[in-house]
Amino acid sequence: MTDIFAQLLRERGLDEHFLYPKYDELFAPGNMKGVKKAVARIRQARERDEKIIIYGDYDADGVTASTLMRDALKYYGCEKIEVILPNRFTDGYGLNLPAVDKIAHRGAKLVITVDCGSGSEETIAALKERGIDTVVTDHHEIPSMPVSAVAVINPKRGDKVGTRMAGVGVAFTLARALNADQNGGECDGQEKWLLDLVVIGTICDSMELREENRILSYYGMKVLARTRRPGIKELARAASVDLAKLNTHAIGFQLGPRINAAGRMKSADLALDLMMSTSRTKAFALANELDGLNKERREAQDRAVKEIAVDDREPVIVTCGQWHEGILGIIAGRLVELYHKPAFALTDLGDGRLKGSGRSFGDFSLADVLQNCPDGILLTGGGHAGACGLSLEAKKLSDFQVFVQKYYRSLKLKNQEKYLRIASDIVLSDFSGVTEELFDEICLLEPFGDGNTEPIFEFTGVVEGCRMLKEKHLSITLSDKQGKPMKMMGFYAAPEWSKVHVGERVRVQFMLTKNEFRGKTTLEGSLISLERM
Repeated sequence: MTDIFAQLLRERGLDEHFLYPKYDELFAPGNMKGVKKAVARIRQARERDEKIIIYGDYDADGVTASTLMRDALKYYGCEKIEVILPNRFTDGYGLNLPAVDKIAHRGAKLVITVDCGSGSEETIAALKERGIDTVVTDHHEIPSMPVSAVAVINPKRGDKVGTRMAGVGVAFTLARALNADQNGGECDGQEKWLLDLVVIGTICDSMELREENRILSYYGMKVLARTRRPGIKELARAASVDLAKLNTHAIGFQLGPRINAAGRMKSADLALDLMMSTSRTKAFALANELDGLNKERREAQDRAVKEIAVDDREPVIVTCGQWHEGILGIIAGRLVELYHKPAFALTDLGDGRLKGSGRSFGDFSLADVLQNCPDGILLTGGGHAGACGLSLEAKKLSDFQVFVQKYYRSLKLKNQEKYLRIASDIVLSDFSGVTEELFDEICLLEPFGDGNTEPIFEFTGVVEGCRMLKEKHLSITLSDKQGKPMKMMGFYAAPEWSKVHVGERVRVQFMLTKNEFRGKTTLEGSLISLERM
């Protein structure tokens, strides 16, 4: 073991048990509240040959959870199964009242929610009045317990297990319980083939990768590398991902965005159809369509950010344009990254209304912004401290802008940028310890995420070479005191990075990557931050 990796493990308090977790140490599914009641109701549905509707969400977690639940029910012996995903633009998030007629029209007797349902008591009660039972599987906060549901499986109820799980992880818990119920109380191992979906949804929903999520994601990576699903194979092809050399970055930044692009730009049904497809030919076409939608999303996002003029005098960015509704949150998030200010991005709906998303950090809570906004400005608004959605009349935009800036200043917040700073794991004095052996050891920590972040190195040195690529990516070469060089890439570089010049001393933070080109392998750095000295 290299000295650097040993130091990293010590500082994170990790051991061999973390590096090589055991699948059989997952908690028993029956230990989560609501699971036993849910299994009993689904068993009844199977025996009565009832129609079951799975109601999901339009993001990667919701799509993978919906696919997983359908597969689990089919393996359990249920035959009449249908999946419904809401439309981001017409339905909004979650199980809502307009869905009642749709579900009843399809002749369902049981609804199983995935990644939603915890705040849908009114809808669940309305379904119950129609003679339709509901089983909720979710991981979001519970504003009020959906008492009309037959069963509620959500670790936020106060469970001691599964508290870090994504919606797909909670769905997998029920899937394990169904498998065990069908096989004399013990899983037969077939449920493990669902883990490819679990790892995608868990990583894309930014869950903390500790305890049960460490086990699920660790084995999920192995199953994903050997996935049987034509849809995932074709998605990987379209994203230029080699499943045999899978890493977290490929899931979070290549596969995930393409799945999410369906719901953001058109309809999540496209991603669902891809995940559920058994035809390689159909999967090929769907994967290409998602790849095209993701390119549209990225281009629209880049155009929007490029055209936005930020007023340095104002503490909060409030901007409005003609942008696609599905990318407003991404635009706001990108503005936060670039300018280190909370941001609201709004688009003109063309009917006198504006719709927007906000992103924040530190002590500036967007939930508080919406709550304190004077009556008559907002039409709708909801969210939490770090993210929100809102709508208002176009003629009220100026009032909203004035209020937001005044409200921020009234809080008299200090040193908020500290919340955006990323702590370095290892400070390097030179590049002598940066070896392929170290890179391979770091890969043992995969997959990375909240609670198990990719190691970040810090180095101060002289710029030997630098250039901007496509006017947005920075390529620099640094050298240590012994003259050993190392190339580093900064994708979508912050504006001030373009001012760096050869011969200048800089302090950088970077993650270690491996670049393979024409049969030659080199270690490079992926820039996280850059400070001119």
